[in-house]
Amino acid sequence: MFKFGAFASGGGSNFRSLLSHAEDGTLEGSCEFLIVNNADCGAAQSAKEHGIPVYHISSKTHPNEADYEQALLNVLEEHPVDLVALCGYMKKIPDSFLDKMKDRVLNVHPALLPKYGGKGFYGIRVHQAVIAAGEKESGPTIHLVTSEIDSGRTLAQTKVPVLETDSPEDLAARVLVQEHALFWKTLRDYARSL
Repeated sequence: MFKFGAFASGGGSNFRSLLSHAEDGTLEGSCEFLIVNNADCGAAQSAKEHGIPVYHISSKTHPNEADYEQALLNVLEEHPVDLVALCGYMKKIPDSFLDKMKDRVLNVHPALLPKYGGKGFYGIRVHQAVIAAGEKESGPTIHLVTSEIDSGRTLAQTKVPVLETDSPEDLAARVLVQEHALFWKTLRDYARSL
């Protein structure tokens, strides 16, 4: 069984999906910590309900960049893990953290990378851009995190059709279902490959 940590900023549905699969044994892993940059986010509440340590580390708690990076590294030192899962985390991961966890940080992105990735492409903005471009398909990508946003090696993708009647919210909802189905399996399979 592998150990993983998670980062989240919002509601935490991908985080809750990972916890569900960890609890029923299909993920074959256990979550050791959650780092959030928004203390009141839904993911933090879910972690607390499951007895998982939550760390609020942000520019509010650590205005100095060096202190911020060290706080992240301190969590890793206190809770050694095999992998880290970014579950809707809206802040760039510092290079110092990525160096410590080289090729061991996975992110879920709501588009078929390399399209619609990089700075500014997150949340509903991704789905708006996909629809505006007239794409016929979209879907989640699970990729390794590098210092360049959304540019790491793709580990898995699932295609979701873009319907003519789709609003960005409609498309987001269908992609999210596939994110939940794909993320835990990719995390498990990648852990098995290490």
